[in-house]
Amino acid sequence: MQYIFSAANQALLAAGKLVPVYTKAGQLLPILRDPVTGQFVEMAKGVVGTSAQPFLAPIELLMDTAQMVQTHMGFQETYKRIDLVKEKIDLVQAGLKTLQNSMVVLQSTTALIGFGTVAGVALAAVNLHQTLKLRQDVKQLRLEVKDGFIDLKEALKDQGKEILLRIDQVARNVEYNNQRTILVRAYGRFEKALKRLQTALTSQDLNFRNSEINGVRQMLFEALADYDNSQLLMGTCSAGQLRRQECVWAIEQAIITTYQLQGQSETLSHALLQLQDKIRKDALNVIDRCQSQEELDFLFPEIARIQSQDLPVLQAWQDRVDWMQSLSKEELKQLNNAEFNNTEIPTSQERGENESVVPEPPEQLLYEKLQQKSHYLSLRDQLRFLIAPDLRRNYEEFISEQAVKSGNKGLAPSNWQEIPDLTVANLYWYFKKA
Repeated sequence: MQYIFSAANQALLAAGKLVPVYTKAGQLLPILRDPVTGQFVEMAKGVVGTSAQPFLAPIELLMDTAQMVQTHMGFQETYKRIDLVKEKIDLVQAGLKTLQNSMVVLQSTTALIGFGTVAGVALAAVNLHQTLKLRQDVKQLRLEVKDGFIDLKEALKDQGKEILLRIDQVARNVEYNNQRTILVRAYGRFEKALKRLQTALTSQDLNFRNSEINGVRQMLFEALADYDNSQLLMGTCSAGQLRRQECVWAIEQAIITTYQLQGQSETLSHALLQLQDKIRKDALNVIDRCQSQEELDFLFPEIARIQSQDLPVLQAWQDRVDWMQSLSKEELKQLNNAEFNNTEIPTSQERGENESVVPEPPEQLLYEKLQQKSHYLSLRDQLRFLIAPDLRRNYEEFISEQAVKSGNKGLAPSNWQEIPDLTVANLYWYFKKA
C-alpha cells in the first residue's frame, strides 16, 4: 500500500532525508519520520494504487491515524480544537457512508439473484463491474434510495427485457418478500444508528458521548442479528449468500468503528482479527456452495477483489492499532503534539479521473485470462487458494504422489513456491481425471 504525502515531504522521502515508519512486523505505516531527530513529520491522508478502491472496506476509517492517537491521549484536549473535531466527524461519516451505500446496492441486487438456480445473464447484470457502477450511481445520487433499496428495474432498465422479467419474477416470490421485510427493518436500525453516531461525535461531554456510542453499538448489533440470520440463507444460491454476507461484513466494520472511537484498542484489534477470519471462512463457504460455471463467473472477481484489496485494508487497520499500542507514553505524546504539515491530496478531477466512468475491474480481467487456461473445477480451486493459500498443500502432495506413480516425476516440482495457483489446480485435476 502506497501512501500520499505532501509534494515537499515526498521529495525529502525520495532523498532519504525522511523515512517511513514500519511496525515490528515490517508493515508500512502512513507516517514519515526525521531519521536524525526521530520526530514525526507527517501523517498521510490518502493512498494511491488499486488498494485505494476496495470493494467494501472504507479507506477513510483506515486513514484516521490522528484520531487513533487522540483516543489514546484522551479526547478532552482534542475537542478544544474545532478543526480536529470537524476532520474526525468528516472522516468517520465518509467511511460509514461508504458502508451504507455498499449495503444499499448489495441487498438491492438480491432482487435479481433471488433463490435457487440463477441464469448467467441475471448474474452478469449485477456482477462486480455492474455493482461498482451502481454504487457510484447511489453515491452521486443518480439513484433514489427507499428503505435501504434502490429501484432495480430503473437502475437496470437498459439491460434488456429478460432482466426486467427476472426482477418481476423474484418480486412475486413470497419468501423473498418475507426476507425483504426483515431487511427493511434491519436497515432502518442501521441507518438510525449511523445518524445517532454522527450526533454523538459532536458532543464535548465524554460520558455522554460514550453512552451514546454504546447505544449506537447496541443498535448495530440488533441490525446485524437480522442480516446474519442463517435461516434467511436457506434456499439462497452462492451468489445471494455472498451478497448477504457482504452486508454482514459492512455492519461489523461499523461496530468496529465504535470501538475505535472509544479508544478500546485491544478490543478493536481483536475485532479486526475476527472479522478478517470471518470473511475468509464465509468466502470459503460460499465457494463450496458454488454449483455452476455461471455462479463462479459471478463469485471469482468479487471474492478476488475482497482478498486483494479489502482484507489488506483491514490488516493495515489492525497493524496501525497494534503499533499504537506498542508506543511508549513519550512517543504517543510526541505523535499527538506533532505539528504535521497539511497533506496536499489531488482531487479526482486533478488526477484526470472521471467519477462517472467506472473502469472494468482488474479482477474481472484476470478471471477472463484464467478462463482461457482452465476449466470450472480448476478455477474454483484457484479461488479457494486465493482465500486460503494453505489449502494448496494437500493438492501439492497429491500431485507429487500421482506424478511418481505415473512415472511423470517432472510434473512434481522441487520448489512449489515458484508454481502459480493456476498450474497447481490444473495439474491436480489432470491427475484426478486420469
